[in-house]
This record gives sequence, C-alpha cells and structure tokens, in this order.
Amino acid sequence: MNKQADLKKSSQAEKIYLFDSTLRDGEQTPGARLNYEEKVEIARQLARLNVDIIEAGFPVSSPGELKAVQEISRQIKGPVICGLARAVKEDIDAAWEAIKDAESPRLHVFLGASAIHMQHKFNKEPAQILEQAVDAVKYASRFTSNIEYSPEDASRADEEYLYQMIEAVIEAGATVINIPDTVGYAVPEEFGGLIRRIRENVGNIDRAMISVHCHNDLGLAVANSLAAIKNGARQVECNINGIGERAGNASLEEIAVALRIRQNHFPYYTDLNFSEVYRTSRLVSKMTNISIPVNKAVVGLNAFSHSSGIHQDGVLKNKETYEIIDAELIGGSAAKMLLTARSGRHAVLDQLNKLGFSLTREQLDVIYEHFVSLADKKKEIYPEDLEALVLDHISAAEPRYRLDYLQTVSGSKSVPAAVIRLMKEDGNTIEEVAVGAGPIDAAYNAINKITGLSVGLEKYKINAVTQGRDALGEVQVNLSYQDRTITGRGTSTDIIEASVKAYLNGLNKLLKINGYG
Repeated sequence: MNKQADLKKSSQAEKIYLFDSTLRDGEQTPGARLNYEEKVEIARQLARLNVDIIEAGFPVSSPGELKAVQEISRQIKGPVICGLARAVKEDIDAAWEAIKDAESPRLHVFLGASAIHMQHKFNKEPAQILEQAVDAVKYASRFTSNIEYSPEDASRADEEYLYQMIEAVIEAGATVINIPDTVGYAVPEEFGGLIRRIRENVGNIDRAMISVHCHNDLGLAVANSLAAIKNGARQVECNINGIGERAGNASLEEIAVALRIRQNHFPYYTDLNFSEVYRTSRLVSKMTNISIPVNKAVVGLNAFSHSSGIHQDGVLKNKETYEIIDAELIGGSAAKMLLTARSGRHAVLDQLNKLGFSLTREQLDVIYEHFVSLADKKKEIYPEDLEALVLDHISAAEPRYRLDYLQTVSGSKSVPAAVIRLMKEDGNTIEEVAVGAGPIDAAYNAINKITGLSVGLEKYKINAVTQGRDALGEVQVNLSYQDRTITGRGTSTDIIEASVKAYLNGLNKLLKINGYG
C-alpha cells in the first residue's frame, strides 16, 4: 500500500513544501565553495528529487554567483527558483536580474529582527528596521508577487515586535513568512510554541504561508522543524546532508523521511521523489567535498548496518525488528551485516549462503570457530575473509589452474601483449597469447582464452607489503562471473606477476564454488 498516495487523497492531509537551500546556505559551509558548473549540476539533481523550491544563491555577492543563479533559473524546470536579498534595493535588483527568467521565480528578502542584530549589526531603532522591511517588500513586489520575508534571528526577537513586523510585511506584499532560528538557539517545545503564537496573534497571517529555517547548533534543527510543522508551518527550509553555517542546517532527508515514516504522528505529505535521496546525498557530498558521517541518519553508511549478534539475528528473521526505514525507499543499498566478534552463527551462515556456500552443520562449526578467532584480531570480517576461511578449511582441493609461465611485452611504441602458460590440476599445460590495453589486461585476456570463461574485472587494487625498491607488492582484484563476485589476491616483487596470481586466485575460487574444485 502506498501510504503517501493515500495521504494525498485524504481531505485532511496537507502538503509540506520543501525549500532546499543547499546551494545558498549549504554553500556557506567552510570549504564548500561550488563553481558554476557544479551548482547547475546539483540544481538539476534537486529538480529530479522534486523539491518544491530551490534557493539558488545570493546573487549580489559576486558576478559569478549572479551568473550561476541566472543559469539555474533558465535551465531548471519544475521547482520555484529563489534568490536571496538583503532588505536593500541593490540586493533585490541583483536577485531579480538573476531569477527573472525562471519558470517560477521568488524573491527572498531578509533583515534582522532581534535586539542583538538591530543594535550591533545595524545600530538602528526597531521602528527604523520595521520601516526598512516594509519598504524592501514593497520594492520587491514591483517585480513579482512571490515574495518571502525572513525576520532574521526571529527565535531571539521580542515576540510582540515580531508580530508587528510580520503583519506589516504581509500587508506590504509578502506571501511567505519565514521564521529563522538563525543561531540554533531554540528548543522544540519553545519553537513550536512560537509558530503557534504567530498564528494566533498576527491578524493577517492567513494571507501568507509560514516557513521555518532552523540551524543545528544544539543538534535540534530537525526536531525544531518538525515541532514547527505540528504547530502550523507548511514550508521547511533545509539542506541536503544537513550542511550549512557552523553546525549546519536542518537535514532535508531526515525531515522528509520522518514525515513519511511517522505518518501516524504527522498527517502530512511531501512531493519528494524519495528514490533520488541517496543519489542526491552522494552528489552533494562529492561536489562540496564534505564527507557524510558514517552514523548520519538516513544516508550514512551505517544507517542500515548491523554488527550486534542480537540485532543481526532479529533482522534476518524480520527486518522490522531493528529497521524502521527500508533502504530501497531512498534509493540506497539494502541493509548490510557487519560481521564482528559479536556476530552469531545465524549471521555468519546467512553471509556464507549469500556467497554461494552450502555448509553442513559440522562444517559451519569449523568455520565459525576460525571466524571467532579471526574476529578477535580484526575489527570487521569482510565477505572475502569468509571465502578464504571456507577455501582454506573446508575445500582442500588443488586449484584448477596454476601459473607455469608468464611473459609480457609493452612499451610506448609497441602493442601490449602477453604469453601465459597455465598448468591444470591433471598436470597438463595450456598456452595462449593475447593483446590488451596494457600488459596486465593482455595477461587477463590470455587467461580468459585458456579457461573459456568471460570473467569481468570489477576492481583492481595494489599495495606495497614491504618497503624499499624491491618491495613485495600485493594485488587485490574483484572478479565477477554470472551473478557472483569474488576477491582474489596475489603477491610478488613483479607487479605483473602479482596481478596474474591475484586473477588466478579469484578464478580458482569461482571454479570451486561452481563445482569444479
């Protein structure tokens, strides 16, 4: 059953509009500066994600920023494209120049509303700030009727003054009133109460949508945003991966998934394309060069991982025992088991079955004993470790192919080629010659000709095992054949020989698993 679709059909359900500020507030993260092409690429992905509003930037800040916002406005269809401006004519002019070609443009005007900001940033009286806010909104309304106004630092402002300002800017033409918790000072009950009191005390609030913009200085940005929704906010400003100034902003994916999973508590819906969440998260991380914490809710690497034996056993029996989010919802990978010393037989057996091994109870006991011993030495046990345990302690058969002879040719003006001679388990040898993109590729092609198998190379990694010019090199390869992937390793002071040994090591494992060993 599609609960989201059911909510949309419900006469009681209301939509929550997702305002993405990754390209504006998110880019203010130290070290996250994006160039023109990167901003446009992220904007395209945000459109695929189907956010409602993209705050594309702060156009007056630089000619490059104005150009980027301008191109996003021209190229991106679907979401509203928003440009940020201080409450001064020059900013508003620049913002409108940047967004005027958008399918649906919006001007977002802001000005400080707390006593701290009025006194120390502007050195102005409250009446002067109020007049400036009204004048700015009136000026913006010359260009568009889609105007958002933000009284900056609203969570620390005098509430009576805040009500007065909100009513005045709505009267001047603002259609969205955004309440920022600019420094992440609020707590959920307090912030939710502020939104409720604004609805109760601003006479014309029904003419505007209430939005919120929460920062994460106390780790409460998402909680504050959800509390605001419960109390009447219908637009939420948030960023992919929660990036932003200082400790960041409210995380878009956390808010959206919370609304989706806890529909019994939040009878609202979004139009987000959830299957693009994971891809968007990774793209933003790559472009901004900001790593996603492994324990990050919803999109972190560990969000769907289990290492506790008790948890693993429960998930294998029924995922809902320890998972409330289906990884497939966000377009991510399925849950994975991290095998550690705490893992039980059930988890180990499940991983072995996925690797294609069918063991008797006695064989499992043998493998599990060696697994525990290895797990005491290693932090985590990987699938290739389990493969090695099985091949070392269960299957004693000789490898089907051994390297008997290797010769390669390469150079800047020659065609890379390799001569490979393999010895089969029955003592016979087979020799083949092949060419390739390089000597290693040529050697692998020759091996494939000998075996008659089309084995794919998914990953190639080389490490120096020892130091010095005569260092021993270790090569690790991930080979794929049909629906199976397996790891091979080989070592030698000759890196080409190590590469061939690794390929043969993986190939022999595949042949054993498929019944040739």
